[in-house]
Amino acid sequence: MKPKMKFFGIGLIAVFTAMGLYLWGQYTAQAGTSIEIVKEAEAAGGAKYSSNVKSPTGTMSPRDMYFPGTEKLAPNEMRIISCGTGMPAARRSQAATCWLVELGNGDKFLFDIGTGSGANIGSLNIPYDYLDKVFVSHLHSDHVGDMDSLWIGGWTGGRHGALNVWGPSGAKPELGTKHFIEKLKDAFSWDYAGRLGIIPTGGGDIKVTEFDYRQVNKVAYEKNGVTIRSWPAIHAIDGSVSYSLEWKGLKFVFGGDTIPNKWYDKFAKNADLAIHECFMPPNLMMEKYGFSAVAALNVATGVHTPPASFGKVMSGIKPRMAVAYHFFNDFDTRYPIQEGIRRTYDGPLTMATDLLVWNVTKDDIRVRQVIVDDESWPAKSPTKPDEPDASAKVDFSAFIKGGKMDMSETLGPLMEKFKKENNLK
Repeated sequence: MKPKMKFFGIGLIAVFTAMGLYLWGQYTAQAGTSIEIVKEAEAAGGAKYSSNVKSPTGTMSPRDMYFPGTEKLAPNEMRIISCGTGMPAARRSQAATCWLVELGNGDKFLFDIGTGSGANIGSLNIPYDYLDKVFVSHLHSDHVGDMDSLWIGGWTGGRHGALNVWGPSGAKPELGTKHFIEKLKDAFSWDYAGRLGIIPTGGGDIKVTEFDYRQVNKVAYEKNGVTIRSWPAIHAIDGSVSYSLEWKGLKFVFGGDTIPNKWYDKFAKNADLAIHECFMPPNLMMEKYGFSAVAALNVATGVHTPPASFGKVMSGIKPRMAVAYHFFNDFDTRYPIQEGIRRTYDGPLTMATDLLVWNVTKDDIRVRQVIVDDESWPAKSPTKPDEPDASAKVDFSAFIKGGKMDMSETLGPLMEKFKKENNLK
C-alpha cells in the first residue's frame, strides 16, 4: 500500500472509531444505563476480543421505541400518544387530529377523533371498552371525522357500553356538539338498525354531554381524581374550545385549533405537556396546496397559528414540553416551520407526527416512537357481553326473503356442530 493511502486508511478508521464512541456515549448518556447484552458480555470476562467468545442472549434495554401493551404505567405517570397530527386531507403517514391520554389510575381519554385516526387508535391494541370517552374541541371534519369509526367500529370491535362524547355548544343549537351527534346517529340509522339483534346492543349507544363554549376554565369532567376544564378558542366561527386535564399534580393541555388567545395564555401555564396548533406559513400553503395568496394568508394567519406566533405563545406559558402539530411533517416543511418557532421560543419542543408517545412524570418527560402492528385485531374486551336481543332485530321484507337460496344441506350440519360445541340450543 502506498504511504498516502495507508495514512488515509488509518485516518478513516480513526474517524469511524471516534464517531462510534461518540454515538455510544450519546446513547448511554441518554439512556442512563448500560445495555443488557454489554453487561452480559462483561460478566463473561471477555474484555479482549476472541473468535471463541459466544454472542450473549440478553436484551437491549432501555429502548427508544414504545411497543403498546408491554409497559405498565406507574401510579403517578401519564402517557400521551399522538393518533393524528396532520391536515383535513388525511394521508397514510399522518391522520387528522387525535390525542390519547392514558393515566396511571387506568383512565383513558381521547381528545378529538379526526379523519383517519381510528386506524392508529386500533393499532394500539387497547380494548374498546377503555376507549369510551372523547372530548371534542370543535366540529371540523379533521377533528371529528372518525367519530363514526370509533362509535360503530368500537361497537363491532368489542365495546359493550356506550361511547361518551363531551363537546362545546355553538352560537346556534344546530352548530353544537349535541346536534352533531344526533345527526350522526341519523346518518348511520341503517348501519345501526342492521346490527340490532345480531350483536349485543349496549355498545351501539352514543351519549353526548354539551357544555357552553363560552365557559372560562370551568369543569367539563371530574371523576377518579381527574379534572378536565375547557375555555374558549378562536377558530373559524364561535364554538371552538381548548382543554386542560389535571391529575396527581400533572397537567396536559390541548389547544384544539385556535389563533393565539388570552385564555390559552392564562390557563395553559404550568402545563407539563402543552399542545397547540402550528400551521404552515402562507408561502408553503401556496406551494403545497395551490392556494391563492389571499386564501393562503386567510388560512395561515386568520384561522390558524403561524410558527412564530406559536413560539411566542409557548414563550409566555413556558411548558415543560411544547408540542407543535397540525402540519404535514416532511423533510421540506418541518425545517421552515421549526425555524419560525425558534425565532420566538427556545424551550423544549416536539415537532409532532403520528404515533409518538410522551411518558410524563414529575421528574421526567420521555419522548419515543410508537411501534404498532399494522395488522392488529381488536383487543379482547375485559367485560362480558350481553346476548344479542333477538326482539330488536329488524326483519327482512317478504320480497327479500323470497330471494334466499336453500343452503340447509351445507349449512345445517355446520350449524348443528357449532351449537353442540358451544352448548347452544
